[in-house]
Amino acid sequence: MTERRVYMDCHATTPVDPRVAETMWPYFTERFGNPGSVSHSFGHEAKEAVDQARASIARAIGAQPREIVFTSGATESNNLALRGVAERPRRKGNHFVSVRTEHPSVLDPLEHLARHGFRLTLLDVEQPPSPQAGRLDPARVAEAIAHDTLLVSVMLANNEIGVIQPLAEIAAICRAKGVLLHCDATQAVGKLPVDVAALGVDLLSFTAHKIYGPKGVGAPYLRRSSPAVRLEPQIFGGGQEAGFRSGTLNVPGIVGLARALELCQAEMATEIPRLSALRKELFERLTGALEGVSLNGPALDRPELRLAGNLNLSFAWVDGEALLMAMRNLAVSSGSACTSADPKPSHVLRALGQNDDQARASLRFGLGRFNTADDVAFAAQAVEEAVRRLRRLSSMA
Repeated sequence: MTERRVYMDCHATTPVDPRVAETMWPYFTERFGNPGSVSHSFGHEAKEAVDQARASIARAIGAQPREIVFTSGATESNNLALRGVAERPRRKGNHFVSVRTEHPSVLDPLEHLARHGFRLTLLDVEQPPSPQAGRLDPARVAEAIAHDTLLVSVMLANNEIGVIQPLAEIAAICRAKGVLLHCDATQAVGKLPVDVAALGVDLLSFTAHKIYGPKGVGAPYLRRSSPAVRLEPQIFGGGQEAGFRSGTLNVPGIVGLARALELCQAEMATEIPRLSALRKELFERLTGALEGVSLNGPALDRPELRLAGNLNLSFAWVDGEALLMAMRNLAVSSGSACTSADPKPSHVLRALGQNDDQARASLRFGLGRFNTADDVAFAAQAVEEAVRRLRRLSSMA
Protein backbone atom coordinates (compact mmCIF):
# COMPACT_ATOMS: atom_id res chain seq x y z
CA MET A 1 0.00 0.00 0.00
CA THR A 2 1.37 3.41 -1.01
CA GLU A 3 2.07 5.80 1.84
CA ARG A 4 0.10 9.00 1.81
CA ARG A 5 2.03 12.12 0.81
CA VAL A 6 0.79 15.70 1.04
CA TYR A 7 2.20 18.59 -0.98
CA MET A 8 2.12 22.07 0.58
CA ASP A 9 5.03 23.79 -1.17
CA CYS A 10 3.12 25.67 -3.85
CA HIS A 11 5.34 28.75 -3.62
CA ALA A 12 8.17 26.58 -4.96
CA THR A 13 6.14 25.03 -7.77
CA THR A 14 2.69 23.66 -8.47
CA PRO A 15 1.49 20.48 -10.17
CA VAL A 16 0.36 20.97 -13.74
CA ASP A 17 -3.43 21.07 -13.83
CA PRO A 18 -4.72 18.17 -15.98
CA ARG A 19 -6.75 20.68 -18.00
CA VAL A 20 -3.53 22.53 -18.81
CA ALA A 21 -1.70 19.34 -19.76
CA GLU A 22 -4.57 18.37 -22.06
CA THR A 23 -4.36 21.72 -23.84
CA MET A 24 -0.60 21.40 -24.27
CA TRP A 25 -0.43 17.81 -25.51
CA PRO A 26 -1.28 18.38 -29.21
CA TYR A 27 1.65 20.81 -29.49
CA PHE A 28 4.04 18.02 -28.55
CA THR A 29 2.60 15.68 -31.17
CA GLU A 30 0.60 16.55 -34.29
CA ARG A 31 0.98 20.37 -33.98
CA PHE A 32 4.74 20.38 -33.39
CA GLY A 33 5.73 23.09 -35.88
CA ASN A 34 8.21 25.89 -35.26
CA PRO A 35 6.34 29.24 -35.18
CA GLY A 36 9.28 30.78 -37.02
CA SER A 37 8.78 28.48 -40.00
CA VAL A 38 6.26 30.57 -41.88
CA SER A 39 6.67 28.84 -45.23
CA HIS A 40 4.34 25.91 -44.43
CA SER A 41 1.16 25.08 -42.54
CA PHE A 42 2.92 23.44 -39.59
CA GLY A 43 4.70 26.70 -38.79
CA HIS A 44 1.57 28.76 -39.39
CA GLU A 45 -0.38 26.54 -37.00
CA ALA A 46 2.23 26.97 -34.26
CA LYS A 47 2.44 30.73 -34.82
CA GLU A 48 -1.33 31.03 -34.57
CA ALA A 49 -1.28 29.15 -31.26
CA VAL A 50 1.41 31.50 -29.92
CA ASP A 51 -0.48 34.58 -31.09
CA GLN A 52 -3.69 33.41 -29.43
CA ALA A 53 -1.86 32.60 -26.20
CA ARG A 54 -0.12 35.98 -26.20
CA ALA A 55 -3.44 37.77 -26.63
CA SER A 56 -5.06 35.73 -23.85
CA ILE A 57 -2.20 36.40 -21.41
CA ALA A 58 -2.23 40.11 -22.25
CA ARG A 59 -5.98 40.35 -21.58
CA ALA A 60 -5.53 38.64 -18.21
CA ILE A 61 -3.19 41.35 -16.94
CA GLY A 62 -4.60 44.36 -18.79
CA ALA A 63 -1.78 44.60 -21.32
CA GLN A 64 -1.48 44.67 -25.11
CA PRO A 65 -0.28 41.50 -26.89
CA ARG A 66 2.86 43.24 -28.18
CA GLU A 67 3.83 44.00 -24.56
CA ILE A 68 4.21 40.30 -23.68
CA VAL A 69 7.61 38.67 -24.30
CA PHE A 70 8.09 34.93 -23.76
CA THR A 71 11.10 33.67 -21.79
CA SER A 72 12.13 30.54 -19.90
CA GLY A 73 10.62 31.77 -16.62
CA ALA A 74 10.57 34.50 -13.99
CA THR A 75 14.32 34.42 -13.30
CA GLU A 76 15.15 35.15 -16.93
CA SER A 77 12.35 37.73 -17.07
CA ASN A 78 13.72 39.56 -14.02
CA ASN A 79 17.24 39.51 -15.44
CA LEU A 80 16.02 40.78 -18.80
CA ALA A 81 14.13 43.63 -17.16
CA LEU A 82 16.86 44.74 -14.74
CA ARG A 83 19.99 44.16 -16.76
CA GLY A 84 18.21 45.12 -19.97
CA VAL A 85 17.44 48.57 -18.55
CA ALA A 86 20.91 48.95 -17.02
CA GLU A 87 22.81 48.05 -20.17
CA ARG A 88 21.03 50.51 -22.48
CA PRO A 89 23.76 52.81 -23.85
CA ARG A 90 21.59 55.92 -23.41
CA ARG A 91 20.16 55.18 -19.98
CA LYS A 92 19.26 58.16 -17.80
CA GLY A 93 20.69 57.06 -14.47
CA ASN A 94 23.03 54.84 -12.51
CA HIS A 95 21.04 54.07 -9.36
CA PHE A 96 18.68 51.20 -8.50
CA VAL A 97 16.30 50.97 -5.55
CA SER A 98 14.85 47.69 -4.28
CA VAL A 99 13.86 45.89 -1.07
CA ARG A 100 15.79 43.58 1.26
CA THR A 101 13.04 40.95 1.04
CA GLU A 102 13.08 40.57 -2.74
CA HIS A 103 13.60 37.21 -4.45
CA PRO A 104 17.21 36.25 -5.30
CA SER A 105 16.40 36.53 -9.02
CA VAL A 106 16.05 40.27 -8.39
CA LEU A 107 18.65 40.80 -5.67
CA ASP A 108 21.43 38.85 -7.39
CA PRO A 109 21.26 40.73 -10.73
CA LEU A 110 21.14 44.02 -8.84
CA GLU A 111 24.15 43.07 -6.74
CA HIS A 112 25.93 42.03 -9.95
CA LEU A 113 25.25 45.47 -11.38
CA ALA A 114 26.45 47.10 -8.15
CA ARG A 115 29.78 45.30 -8.56
CA HIS A 116 30.06 46.84 -12.01
CA GLY A 117 29.66 50.49 -11.16
CA PHE A 118 25.96 50.96 -10.41
CA ARG A 119 24.63 52.25 -7.10
CA LEU A 120 22.12 50.10 -5.21
CA THR A 121 19.85 51.03 -2.30
CA LEU A 122 17.95 48.24 -0.51
CA LEU A 123 15.03 49.37 1.63
CA ASP A 124 13.87 47.99 4.97
CA VAL A 125 10.31 46.79 5.60
CA GLU A 126 7.88 47.02 8.51
CA GLN A 127 9.06 45.00 11.50
CA PRO A 128 7.18 42.66 13.88
CA PRO A 129 5.02 42.86 15.90
CA SER A 130 3.32 45.17 13.42
CA PRO A 131 0.35 43.49 11.67
CA GLN A 132 1.94 44.86 8.48
CA ALA A 133 5.27 43.11 9.07
CA GLY A 134 7.12 42.80 5.77
CA ARG A 135 5.26 45.65 4.08
CA LEU A 136 7.23 48.40 2.38
CA ASP A 137 6.21 51.94 3.31
CA PRO A 138 5.94 53.90 0.02
CA ALA A 139 7.46 56.89 1.79
CA ARG A 140 10.74 54.96 1.98
CA VAL A 141 10.73 54.72 -1.82
CA ALA A 142 10.17 58.44 -2.18
CA GLU A 143 13.05 59.17 0.20
CA ALA A 144 15.41 56.77 -1.61
CA ILE A 145 14.89 58.09 -5.14
CA ALA A 146 17.74 60.37 -6.17
CA HIS A 147 18.53 62.49 -9.22
CA ASP A 148 20.25 59.53 -10.89
CA THR A 149 17.75 56.79 -9.99
CA LEU A 150 17.07 54.67 -13.05
CA LEU A 151 14.67 52.02 -11.75
CA VAL A 152 12.82 50.81 -8.64
CA SER A 153 12.08 47.08 -8.27
CA VAL A 154 9.43 45.87 -5.80
CA MET A 155 7.75 42.47 -5.84
CA LEU A 156 3.95 42.39 -5.61
CA ALA A 157 3.66 39.33 -3.31
CA ASN A 158 6.52 37.83 -1.34
CA ASN A 159 7.41 34.18 -1.93
CA GLU A 160 8.21 33.46 1.74
CA ILE A 161 5.88 35.50 3.93
CA GLY A 162 3.16 36.27 1.39
CA VAL A 163 3.10 40.02 2.06
CA ILE A 164 1.39 42.07 -0.65
CA GLN A 165 3.10 45.38 -1.38
CA PRO A 166 1.30 48.68 -2.16
CA LEU A 167 2.44 48.77 -5.78
CA ALA A 168 -0.03 51.37 -7.03
CA GLU A 169 1.16 53.86 -4.39
CA ILE A 170 4.79 53.12 -5.20
CA ALA A 171 4.09 53.45 -8.93
CA ALA A 172 2.57 56.91 -8.44
CA ILE A 173 5.74 58.04 -6.68
CA CYS A 174 7.98 56.61 -9.40
CA ARG A 175 5.88 58.13 -12.16
CA ALA A 176 5.97 61.57 -10.54
CA LYS A 177 9.76 61.37 -10.34
CA GLY A 178 10.25 59.94 -13.84
CA VAL A 179 11.66 56.63 -12.62
CA LEU A 180 10.88 53.19 -14.06
CA LEU A 181 9.13 50.62 -11.84
CA HIS A 182 9.75 46.89 -12.22
CA CYS A 183 7.62 44.34 -10.39
CA ASP A 184 8.36 40.66 -9.80
CA ALA A 185 4.76 39.38 -9.78
CA THR A 186 5.67 35.69 -9.87
CA GLN A 187 3.68 34.84 -6.74
CA ALA A 188 0.83 37.24 -7.52
CA VAL A 189 -0.27 36.68 -11.11
CA GLY A 190 -3.09 34.13 -11.11
CA LYS A 191 -3.56 34.42 -7.34
CA LEU A 192 -4.55 38.09 -7.13
CA PRO A 193 -6.23 40.45 -9.57
CA VAL A 194 -3.30 41.94 -11.49
CA ASP A 195 -3.81 44.80 -13.96
CA VAL A 196 -0.64 46.49 -15.16
CA ALA A 197 -2.44 49.75 -15.96
CA ALA A 198 -4.09 49.93 -12.53
CA LEU A 199 -0.81 49.09 -10.82
CA GLY A 200 1.09 51.59 -12.95
CA VAL A 201 4.15 49.38 -13.46
CA ASP A 202 6.51 49.65 -16.42
CA LEU A 203 7.87 46.09 -16.32
CA LEU A 204 6.36 43.01 -14.67
CA SER A 205 7.59 39.40 -14.51
CA PHE A 206 5.72 36.11 -14.01
CA THR A 207 5.94 32.42 -14.80
CA ALA A 208 3.74 29.40 -15.50
CA HIS A 209 4.85 26.84 -12.95
CA LYS A 210 3.55 28.83 -9.97
CA ILE A 211 0.00 28.74 -11.37
CA TYR A 212 -0.44 25.06 -12.31
CA GLY A 213 1.28 25.43 -15.65
CA PRO A 214 4.51 23.90 -16.97
CA LYS A 215 8.06 24.70 -15.89
CA GLY A 216 10.36 26.43 -18.34
CA VAL A 217 8.12 29.24 -19.62
CA GLY A 218 7.40 32.73 -18.35
CA ALA A 219 6.96 36.28 -19.53
CA PRO A 220 7.82 39.84 -18.70
CA TYR A 221 5.34 42.58 -19.51
CA LEU A 222 7.23 45.47 -21.11
CA ARG A 223 5.32 48.72 -21.48
CA ARG A 224 5.43 49.78 -25.13
CA SER A 225 3.73 53.17 -24.94
CA SER A 226 3.81 56.56 -23.17
CA PRO A 227 6.80 56.20 -23.74
CA ALA A 228 8.01 52.69 -24.55
CA VAL A 229 10.41 50.93 -22.18
CA ARG A 230 13.63 50.14 -24.04
CA LEU A 231 15.81 47.19 -23.10
CA GLU A 232 19.13 45.75 -24.18
CA PRO A 233 18.51 42.06 -25.06
CA GLN A 234 20.31 39.45 -22.95
CA ILE A 235 20.06 36.55 -25.44
CA PHE A 236 20.97 37.01 -29.10
CA GLY A 237 20.41 34.72 -32.03
CA GLY A 238 17.39 34.63 -34.28
CA GLY A 239 15.72 37.90 -33.33
CA GLN A 240 12.53 36.31 -31.99
CA GLU A 241 10.19 38.26 -29.69
CA ALA A 242 10.80 41.55 -31.48
CA GLY A 243 14.51 41.12 -30.77
CA PHE A 244 14.03 41.21 -27.00
CA ARG A 245 14.66 37.48 -26.54
CA SER A 246 16.06 35.28 -29.28
CA GLY A 247 15.45 31.54 -29.35
CA THR A 248 12.87 29.10 -30.69
CA LEU A 249 9.61 29.61 -28.86
CA ASN A 250 8.38 26.93 -26.44
CA VAL A 251 4.97 26.50 -28.07
CA PRO A 252 3.54 23.83 -25.70
CA GLY A 253 4.72 25.84 -22.71
CA ILE A 254 3.30 29.10 -24.03
CA VAL A 255 -0.06 27.46 -24.71
CA GLY A 256 0.08 25.96 -21.22
CA LEU A 257 0.85 29.32 -19.60
CA ALA A 258 -2.15 30.90 -21.30
CA ARG A 259 -4.50 28.07 -20.29
CA ALA A 260 -3.19 28.05 -16.71
CA LEU A 261 -3.74 31.79 -16.35
CA GLU A 262 -7.19 31.50 -17.90
CA LEU A 263 -8.19 28.89 -15.30
CA CYS A 264 -6.78 30.98 -12.45
CA GLN A 265 -8.78 33.99 -13.59
CA ALA A 266 -11.98 31.96 -13.84
CA GLU A 267 -11.60 30.34 -10.39
CA MET A 268 -9.98 33.14 -8.39
CA ALA A 269 -13.19 34.39 -6.75
CA THR A 270 -13.79 31.02 -5.09
CA GLU A 271 -10.18 29.95 -4.66
CA ILE A 272 -9.06 32.88 -2.51
CA PRO A 273 -11.65 32.33 0.27
CA ARG A 274 -11.20 28.56 0.10
CA LEU A 275 -7.44 28.80 0.63
CA SER A 276 -7.89 31.41 3.35
CA ALA A 277 -10.17 29.03 5.25
CA LEU A 278 -7.73 26.12 4.90
CA ARG A 279 -4.85 28.28 6.08
CA LYS A 280 -6.84 29.50 9.09
CA GLU A 281 -7.60 25.89 10.04
CA LEU A 282 -3.95 24.89 9.74
CA PHE A 283 -2.77 27.87 11.80
CA GLU A 284 -5.33 27.26 14.54
CA ARG A 285 -4.53 23.54 14.74
CA LEU A 286 -0.80 24.18 15.09
CA THR A 287 -0.99 27.08 17.52
CA GLY A 288 -3.62 25.25 19.57
CA ALA A 289 -1.54 22.09 19.85
CA LEU A 290 1.96 23.51 20.32
CA GLU A 291 3.60 26.17 22.43
CA GLY A 292 6.21 28.48 21.01
CA VAL A 293 4.67 28.87 17.54
CA SER A 294 4.80 32.37 16.03
CA LEU A 295 3.59 33.85 12.77
CA ASN A 296 6.08 35.40 10.34
CA GLY A 297 4.85 38.23 8.16
CA PRO A 298 1.60 40.20 8.11
CA ALA A 299 -1.59 39.33 9.96
CA LEU A 300 -3.73 36.52 8.55
CA ASP A 301 -6.98 38.46 8.97
CA ARG A 302 -5.85 41.21 6.58
CA PRO A 303 -6.48 39.76 3.08
CA GLU A 304 -5.18 42.92 1.45
CA LEU A 305 -1.80 42.29 3.09
CA ARG A 306 -1.18 38.57 2.53
CA LEU A 307 -1.57 35.83 -0.09
CA ALA A 308 -4.42 33.49 0.81
CA GLY A 309 -2.36 30.30 0.53
CA ASN A 310 0.69 31.48 2.44
CA LEU A 311 1.59 30.55 6.02
CA ASN A 312 5.05 30.99 7.52
CA LEU A 313 5.62 29.87 11.11
CA SER A 314 8.54 29.70 13.52
CA PHE A 315 8.75 26.80 15.97
CA ALA A 316 10.79 27.63 19.05
CA TRP A 317 13.35 25.10 20.33
CA VAL A 318 13.42 23.20 16.99
CA ASP A 319 15.79 23.34 14.02
CA GLY A 320 13.82 23.90 10.83
CA GLU A 321 15.98 21.62 8.69
CA ALA A 322 15.66 18.80 11.22
CA LEU A 323 11.92 19.39 11.23
CA LEU A 324 11.76 19.10 7.45
CA MET A 325 13.74 15.86 7.52
CA ALA A 326 11.41 14.47 10.17
CA MET A 327 8.36 14.87 7.92
CA ARG A 328 9.26 13.03 4.75
CA ASN A 329 5.62 12.62 3.66
CA LEU A 330 4.78 16.32 4.02
CA ALA A 331 6.24 18.69 1.43
CA VAL A 332 6.85 22.15 2.92
CA SER A 333 9.99 24.29 2.89
CA SER A 334 12.19 26.52 4.99
CA GLY A 335 12.55 29.30 2.42
CA SER A 336 12.88 30.03 -1.27
CA ALA A 337 13.37 26.99 -3.51
CA CYS A 338 15.85 29.04 -5.54
CA THR A 339 18.23 29.20 -2.57
CA SER A 340 17.97 25.57 -1.45
CA ALA A 341 21.68 25.02 -2.16
CA ASP A 342 22.59 27.93 0.11
CA PRO A 343 22.86 26.92 3.80
CA LYS A 344 22.31 30.47 5.05
CA PRO A 345 19.03 31.20 6.87
CA SER A 346 16.24 33.01 5.05
CA HIS A 347 17.24 36.56 4.13
CA VAL A 348 13.55 37.50 4.28
CA LEU A 349 13.18 36.45 7.91
CA ARG A 350 16.53 38.07 8.75
CA ALA A 351 15.14 41.29 7.25
CA LEU A 352 12.26 40.97 9.72
CA GLY A 353 14.72 41.06 12.61
CA GLN A 354 15.09 37.36 13.31
CA ASN A 355 18.47 35.94 14.28
CA ASP A 356 19.91 32.92 12.49
CA ASP A 357 18.48 30.39 14.94
CA GLN A 358 14.98 31.88 14.74
CA ALA A 359 15.07 32.00 10.95
CA ARG A 360 16.24 28.38 10.76
CA ALA A 361 13.35 27.30 13.02
CA SER A 362 10.75 28.37 10.45
CA LEU A 363 8.58 26.55 7.93
CA ARG A 364 6.78 27.92 4.89
CA PHE A 365 3.46 26.32 3.96
CA GLY A 366 2.15 26.99 0.47
CA LEU A 367 -1.43 25.77 0.09
CA GLY A 368 -2.82 25.37 -3.39
CA ARG A 369 -5.61 24.29 -5.71
CA PHE A 370 -5.44 20.59 -4.93
CA ASN A 371 -5.16 20.81 -1.14
CA THR A 372 -8.13 19.72 0.97
CA ALA A 373 -9.28 19.83 4.58
CA ASP A 374 -7.94 16.28 4.97
CA ASP A 375 -4.53 17.52 3.83
CA VAL A 376 -4.62 20.21 6.50
CA ALA A 377 -5.42 17.65 9.19
CA PHE A 378 -2.59 15.42 7.93
CA ALA A 379 -0.11 18.32 7.87
CA ALA A 380 -1.05 19.57 11.31
CA GLN A 381 -0.63 16.12 12.83
CA ALA A 382 2.68 15.52 11.04
CA VAL A 383 4.13 18.84 12.21
CA GLU A 384 2.86 18.43 15.77
CA GLU A 385 4.31 14.94 16.12
CA ALA A 386 7.65 15.95 14.60
CA VAL A 387 7.99 19.06 16.76
CA ARG A 388 7.17 17.17 19.95
CA ARG A 389 9.63 14.41 19.08
CA LEU A 390 12.47 16.82 18.26
CA ARG A 391 11.87 18.89 21.37
CA ARG A 392 11.91 15.76 23.48
CA LEU A 393 15.19 14.63 21.93
CA SER A 394 16.68 18.08 22.39
CA SER A 395 15.65 18.13 26.04
CA MET A 396 17.20 14.71 26.61
CA ALA A 397 20.43 15.82 24.94
